[in-house]
Amino acid sequence: YDETIYINSAISLVQQNIIVGGLLAAAVLLLFLRSGRATLVVSLAIPVSVIGSFVAMAALGRSINVISLAGLAFAVGMVVDAAIVVLENIYRLREQGMTRRQAAYEGTRQVWGAVMVSSLTTVMVFIPLLVMKLEVGQLFRDIAVAISVSVILSLLVSVTVLPALASRLLSGKTKLPNDSVTRLRLPIIDGFASAFVSLVLGFVRLVTRSKALALVVVVSITLITSYGSWLFLPKLEYLPEGNRNLMFGIVIPPPGYNLETMTEIAEVIEQDTKPLWAVESGPESAPGEPPKIEHFFFVAFRNTTFLGAAAVDPQRASELEPVLSAPVYKEPGTFALINQLSLFGRGFGGGRKIELDISGPDLEVLLQVAGRAAGKIFAILPMSEGNQFRPNPGLELGSPEVRVVPNRVRLADNGVSARDLGNTVDTFNDGLRVAEITVGGERLDLVLKGPDNGMLQTQGINNLPVVTASGEILPASSLADIQLTAGPSEIRHRETNRTITLEVVPSQSIPLEQALEMINQEVVAPLREEGLPPGVKFGISGTADKLSQTWDAMVRDLILAVVIVYLVMAVLFESFVYPIIILLSVPLAAAGGVAGLAVLNQFTFQALDMLTLLGFVILIGIVVNNAILLVHQTLFHIRTDGLDANLAIVEATRNRIRPIFMSTLTSVFGMLPLVVFPGAGSELYRGLGSVVVGGLALSAILTLIIIPPMLSLVVGPFEMRRRRLKEAPQEASVAGE
Repeated sequence: YDETIYINSAISLVQQNIIVGGLLAAAVLLLFLRSGRATLVVSLAIPVSVIGSFVAMAALGRSINVISLAGLAFAVGMVVDAAIVVLENIYRLREQGMTRRQAAYEGTRQVWGAVMVSSLTTVMVFIPLLVMKLEVGQLFRDIAVAISVSVILSLLVSVTVLPALASRLLSGKTKLPNDSVTRLRLPIIDGFASAFVSLVLGFVRLVTRSKALALVVVVSITLITSYGSWLFLPKLEYLPEGNRNLMFGIVIPPPGYNLETMTEIAEVIEQDTKPLWAVESGPESAPGEPPKIEHFFFVAFRNTTFLGAAAVDPQRASELEPVLSAPVYKEPGTFALINQLSLFGRGFGGGRKIELDISGPDLEVLLQVAGRAAGKIFAILPMSEGNQFRPNPGLELGSPEVRVVPNRVRLADNGVSARDLGNTVDTFNDGLRVAEITVGGERLDLVLKGPDNGMLQTQGINNLPVVTASGEILPASSLADIQLTAGPSEIRHRETNRTITLEVVPSQSIPLEQALEMINQEVVAPLREEGLPPGVKFGISGTADKLSQTWDAMVRDLILAVVIVYLVMAVLFESFVYPIIILLSVPLAAAGGVAGLAVLNQFTFQALDMLTLLGFVILIGIVVNNAILLVHQTLFHIRTDGLDANLAIVEATRNRIRPIFMSTLTSVFGMLPLVVFPGAGSELYRGLGSVVVGGLALSAILTLIIIPPMLSLVVGPFEMRRRRLKEAPQEASVAGE
């Protein structure tokens, strides 16, 4: 198995996505700007930010891997957002008659605060993730650093390089307000755009005239999107498994099997899979047939067998699981745990293993409870549907065992302690370490052992010689009860208690959270209701425990990210009210993220794993950008241009609807290759991409519907109050004079 094949393929795919995403983003810019020079000016933010990110990541000690490259691929569409806002404002002022240099300076100055806060919100939502101590924090940090560095560099480019280039490269002709129609027109697209703008502006005028209608719109859309997000949110998964071309498994027989029997079981698996070997039947699979096997191996031990296989088609390796596990169940009482090796999880079961720990003082009682629990697990998660099960250790006392049980009365009569009896048995069995000596400068154990041929049969334990206090030699059977019985092949302890662990790996179609709920509700709860023996208790560990810890940490980080974004915006607007208006776009984005995930699941299964959940954190930082533009422009018209509140809202919507859709579409098309293109590594970030793309797409439309009516409810009274407070000191000063 060559790990570099998957790694190189995954890196090549991400590089392809970065290139395609950048070209798509540039195409969207060209569609909106209809100017090669303007498109070139904005597009320069992409290579400068991405290349600069490599340098910054190296300086920060971060490695270039599939996850960090995916972060850069996400950033391709985001790094042009600030540049779009700046250039579009410069364009608008040029159309109002300003010279190139005036438009470049004033256009940048007017939106500097908005683009800075928009970039800061995108970056600062990652602060809680950068300090996360859990193991998924490493993956989050790679994406967070890649996106944050790219966005910060793009902000610097947009307020330094872009205005300078705009003053040089844009047309030198001064355009009049009505002269903007000289751009190249695309009849169908421009017609649709004009109709859409007219529809939005008509809606904004309507809701700004009626406070009641504005309130109904805000409340209705917020409640509908929030309820839809909660209703359709998928069950949680821990981490994506990846799609490595290696199936690896373990076969666990009933206790007592020898090496010869285990070899026979492995050879049955070998013969059953042989028709699929590429060297036997060719590399091509018939329609409906499992993929052909390129490599196969097994290693047989006395009480277990390891086996593995790789597929000719790397993308279909997971389909070999039923091929390898089916022959195992021909052997009665034999279990198999066969999985595609996870990129992140270790051991059998990878990152999707649920461990049900059954602990207590009495091993035989534990076996009875574990047997009942196993029966219920088989009922709700049958092995025939791709679920896998492994008891650790086994559910039977099948290993032969000889027990020497001291008879304390006889020992006392003969002056022999239980320790002396045990030491004697050890001496004739494995040997008894009596001292540590030095021979030639080397420390060695001095072991007292009986003769090698002193005990060749289990019955010989009865006749082991034991020396009494009086010097007599008695057989062990006269001082103890010798029992031939069966015992466990392994004794496990957790928190000092004997423990039997039932390991369950649900099929790929069942999210980990759902499987965990099924085990709790249909296995653990019924057994507790039926009554557990004294001292027996249940515990859940493994990946399920990590999922619970990570989910709790993510909830805290989501709340903290919202608080950070709120405080940053409060500084920009010098108000604690306007940021609340902007944050209304967050539930809209959450609904879009859930919708994007639902659309992706129509084509391929995608669970809500922790990397996908990261998409909702990213959305908090970027979906507020559109609302920031609307609120900032509205306040600019009120405070600088002196417009009435309702008119300012309409004008702000008219001026910002174009950059909103330009930045949204460049981000969406820049990230779209990550979701659409299949290949090695795409299973890691396509869920994250679908959440961000869906959230951006829906929030761009709904932000235009919900922010203007919300502004109409609060911006008028608050700005009037602000104006009165500002004028009061001046009036007091005049009165004093």
